[in-house]
Amino acid sequence: MTQNGILQIRDLRFAYPDAAPLVSNWSTSIGAGLTLLYGDTGSGKSTLLRVLAGSVPASEGRLVLSGIDLQQDADAYRRHVFFCEPSTDAFDQVSARVCTTQLRGDDGAFDAVRWQALVDGFGLSSHLDKPMYMLSTGSRRKVWLAAALASQRPLTLLDEPAGALDGASLRCLWGALAELASQPNRAIVIASSDVVDRVPLTATISLPLQAAKAHVP
Repeated sequence: MTQNGILQIRDLRFAYPDAAPLVSNWSTSIGAGLTLLYGDTGSGKSTLLRVLAGSVPASEGRLVLSGIDLQQDADAYRRHVFFCEPSTDAFDQVSARVCTTQLRGDDGAFDAVRWQALVDGFGLSSHLDKPMYMLSTGSRRKVWLAAALASQRPLTLLDEPAGALDGASLRCLWGALAELASQPNRAIVIASSDVVDRVPLTATISLPLQAAKAHVP
């Protein structure tokens, strides 16, 4: 395992009770740039993102993000991660603008200029003060994506970011990711059941992991 990655994964194991492990004795390093987590629907991509986010505990192993060990300081670890599950209803009763404020949290380096450009590119301006429950699936996803891509946290986890997006929004998404691909000290993991060829990838991890070819610097 290389030791210069932003996220160090050490001997990780995760399994639901009475199920085969999703990963077992997995060690790798995820560095700056865009990493594709690729697998069919049901292969465990979303679950693995939750584990990497620190929101679902691994059965065994350690996660160390920018020098912060999840086992030793879970709160600090999670403050260094941007992750929002697309299926969440946690923000239904607040406006898109308030949702963004809550998602950015204490990220003092949050890029407000980039966020505004993404809001414009995603066509969200007229929706910012509407409750999230009133927005379409695609518009809710755009709210989360705009916040995620403007974040400056070391690790950003995106679960099927292209889902339910219209053509113009897809172009905005891929353009933003291409710009962020060379950003130092920031790792972005894109979980997708489709091959991603619109942006320069630093690494690809395929599920199931036994068949994986992981290319990580």
